[in-house]
Amino acid sequence: MKFTCEKALLVSAISIAGRTVAQKSAIACLEGIHLRAGAQLQLTGFNLETGITVKVAAQVQRAGACVMPARLFFDIVRKMPDDIVQIAVDENLKVSISGGASSFQISAMDAEDYPDLPEVDAQAGVSMPQGELREMIGGTIFAVSDNQARPIHTGCLFEVTNEAVSIIAVDSFRLARRTWKSGAPTGREQKFVVPGAALKEVEKILSDSDEEVHFSLGAKHILFSVGDATLVCRLLEGEFIDWRRVVPTDSGTILTANVAQLTAAIERVSLIVSEKVKSPVRCLFSENMADFRTNNTIGSAHDTCAVAGNGGELEIGFNCRYLLDALRAVPSEEVTLELQNGLSPVVFTPCDDKYNFAYMVLPVRLQAK
Repeated sequence: MKFTCEKALLVSAISIAGRTVAQKSAIACLEGIHLRAGAQLQLTGFNLETGITVKVAAQVQRAGACVMPARLFFDIVRKMPDDIVQIAVDENLKVSISGGASSFQISAMDAEDYPDLPEVDAQAGVSMPQGELREMIGGTIFAVSDNQARPIHTGCLFEVTNEAVSIIAVDSFRLARRTWKSGAPTGREQKFVVPGAALKEVEKILSDSDEEVHFSLGAKHILFSVGDATLVCRLLEGEFIDWRRVVPTDSGTILTANVAQLTAAIERVSLIVSEKVKSPVRCLFSENMADFRTNNTIGSAHDTCAVAGNGGELEIGFNCRYLLDALRAVPSEEVTLELQNGLSPVVFTPCDDKYNFAYMVLPVRLQAK
């Protein structure tokens, strides 16, 4: 195998493919990056659960394949002069890497030992703007559970209908949902759960542009195609919670607030809350005002925020971090707060039909004053 490639392109491709290289594996070659030179140069990282493949433009003089030691290969190419990198691999898997006055000789591994990635039909799927999917993942991934006793909830549920795509994440304390309305029929009716770790990698590959990302569902895997990169991962199996049944629909109290002002008030009150000294924020919703207080061994804090509506002196306790995570994910300037009573969750929903989201946070039982 022999090829030349622009350093910047090669560094970017190694960085992306390297995200799913196995850190430690009984299969030694999975700790490396698979290179295949043909019509294009193709780099792959795979940890048996998730695989990323990136295609990059290169001048291929001799086709072939090998597995490069991931960390060393990245470090060498990254430190090369900013020019063209030349790489040659002989029949004994001895690698020569050169550029400018720099040259290196290292050893590669046999590509024959590298497992094949799962095959998914990339033609039958759903397309949507990259920026939309990136926002949807970023706006839900924080609510994914880390409880391995319920592995199905360590991922996000995708609900695809002919008109929309929704992503839902839940843990024991909160729920996050974002929905994108398709301008054209998707032609699909699907439900599947993607591991949170894989979605974080998808989010990193996506851009904020209107260029399309395409995802295709296989029997046990999902394939995301983003420009010159593809990510394939195993789906989570099990019964995802019926989230529609747990989100209240008969809220007795509805308020609206400015997201930035509400977030800032809760952030200030949460300054005396830490992992070691935990205490809920005591929220009192009255007419056109929300009052926030917390009190613990460190001290006490108090702040207020203007709201529109009458909370009827409703008092509820919440975990500060969960409230802030939800508010920071709200894409709009204004938000609606839907409340029932002191033991029911708060649900943040849009004030404007332009947005489609819901964030639910369960309350914390307050001690008597």
